[in-house]
Amino acid sequence: MELTTCLWFNGRAREAANFYTSIFPDSSVADNWIAPTDTPGNAQGEEIVVNFRIFGRPFIGLNGGPQFPHSEAISFQIPCADQNEIDKYWDLLLADGGVESQCGWLKDKFGVSWQVTSPEMGKYLGGPDQEGAQRATKAMLEMRKIILADMEKAYLGH
Repeated sequence: MELTTCLWFNGRAREAANFYTSIFPDSSVADNWIAPTDTPGNAQGEEIVVNFRIFGRPFIGLNGGPQFPHSEAISFQIPCADQNEIDKYWDLLLADGGVESQCGWLKDKFGVSWQVTSPEMGKYLGGPDQEGAQRATKAMLEMRKIILADMEKAYLGH
């Protein structure tokens, strides 16, 4: 058994599934569910659900209507290997209407929140040098996109 994340969209589930699966490895769009009759949120013949995978994990895109927009209360964290990966995912997810936030957070064009981070950040934020960790944390709090070299410089006091 595996958990499946259901993302609620206002009629853009197919577009979102295609967008996400074009960005991330080990991703694909699978089957769908077409309304066999009118439902509270869909007319007969409309696509209700799109099943897809991101990084091999199952997702459902639900065309549920406008009543439940996405918020930062739920986000997806991408543990990038290096700055090149951070830059890549940051740029791709911001394309066509995404919005930057702070500390590596952004909202994509569908309003879904992402944290584009790196495990390397732990060396600076939780490193043994408490003063260095404080400097690195202050540096991160001023960033939109994470810049690992700037966090390292702050940690080392440069």
